[in-house]
Amino acid sequence: MSGHKKVIVLGGVTGLLGVPLTQALRQAGHEVLPTTRGTLDPFDREAVVAAIRAFAADWIVNTIAYTAVDKAEDEPDEAARLNRVLPGNLARICQETGAGLVHYSTDFVFDGKKTSPYAETDPVDPQSVYGKTKLAGERAILELGLEKHLILRTAWLFGPGKTNFVEKILGFAKTRDVLKVVHDQIGSPTSTVDLSGMTVDLLQAGATGLFHTVNSGRASWCELASEAVSTAGINCEVLPITSAEYPQKAKRPAYSVLDTGRFAAAVGHAPRPWIQALREYVYGLVDEGE
Repeated sequence: MSGHKKVIVLGGVTGLLGVPLTQALRQAGHEVLPTTRGTLDPFDREAVVAAIRAFAADWIVNTIAYTAVDKAEDEPDEAARLNRVLPGNLARICQETGAGLVHYSTDFVFDGKKTSPYAETDPVDPQSVYGKTKLAGERAILELGLEKHLILRTAWLFGPGKTNFVEKILGFAKTRDVLKVVHDQIGSPTSTVDLSGMTVDLLQAGATGLFHTVNSGRASWCELASEAVSTAGINCEVLPITSAEYPQKAKRPAYSVLDTGRFAAAVGHAPRPWIQALREYVYGLVDEGE
């Protein structure tokens, strides 16, 4: 993707990922059309085709997903509509118009039984409705044979502008002396700002295919919470508990750290550590006086 490209970002006006992604693309010199479901219904095939043609879009980026992991257990059809049907629809539209498709997936496609980072080639075995519908979305794109595509598996997102795990933890920490957070689920905390930069890097490198795009390092939810609370300077004790002590409807992988070697080889550098990205985010929140 050398030179100036035109990119439509679905969910680019208000989304946790869409907003920083729109900014990152513009900063890199690309022309971006961010949309909401109000301005462009992603399920309206004719409208999406018309938007791609009118804007002369080179790429369409889908940041829309059903991400309520526990709720998905009760709403499998709605989760499938957003996570499986939509990417399949978009892939067909891209094939027809010649645009490329960037789609985001998740670490929840894995069963969590490994103890070393998951590579793109590792077998998938999702344990939740959310993970199953996200995997089905990946497959919908691949089965169509759309050549110009990027499927980016990411995880544990935090970032400015929209509610997320880290922001919720800081809110709780301000009003409580003790917080108990699960310590037996290990993953790859990821900044939406960094994920946006990684997406732009891959597009500019002309990369296609499946990539794991997360910040480097690993953490438990408890470690992520502790780091956020101490960075914010809040006096609250963060204590580790087990998943059994905090039952949730959907089964989460015990270990889902993602290996970013393929990403690093494609763009020439590894992602920065999550702690660095987290501190930048939390300092930003503190500066805003939240």
